[in-house]
Amino acid sequence: MIGVIYFIVIIFANTIGAVSGMGGGVLIKPIFDLIGADNVSTISFYSTIAVFTMSIVSTARQTKNEIEIVWKEISLLSFGSVLGGVMGNIFFELFLKLLPNGEYVTMIQTALTVITLCFALFYSKFELKSFSLKGKNWHIFCGLILGFLASFLGIGGGPINVALLMWLFAIPIKQATVYSIGIILFS
Repeated sequence: MIGVIYFIVIIFANTIGAVSGMGGGVLIKPIFDLIGADNVSTISFYSTIAVFTMSIVSTARQTKNEIEIVWKEISLLSFGSVLGGVMGNIFFELFLKLLPNGEYVTMIQTALTVITLCFALFYSKFELKSFSLKGKNWHIFCGLILGFLASFLGIGGGPINVALLMWLFAIPIKQATVYSIGIILFS
């Protein structure tokens, strides 16, 4: 029965995410946590699989659209996100071992999710001046940070990724969205 509930949550979250443009991953993990049928590790696994599947579908769909993609940039971001994803997973496992109760890990994840979503909201609301950063090291570093967050939080991080990419690299929202999907896919 819980599998059916999770399936409905994933479909609902992805539908809301697609309509709003923020992605479903940011909803899936918190709703799974709220349901509370599984431990934090299992919930993160299910959420990660849902986000991964969603990012594959989104990547395939976005490549059909005529959005400018600078393959060198997305490759560097993806490389960084692979490293960040591994680090995020290591930290997640470390937190599970160090903290006696999985609820503490959930609280930490929730707090970090709220903080990063507040950043995304703040950026989109006040249109901060972009940095227009250039160079491969910045792309790798950004991918590393976003890959870490996506893996550690288990949410994908679409709105966070898009806001940070636009802020750091002064790229249009559609291009940032495609890059974000690549980061999520590889993290």
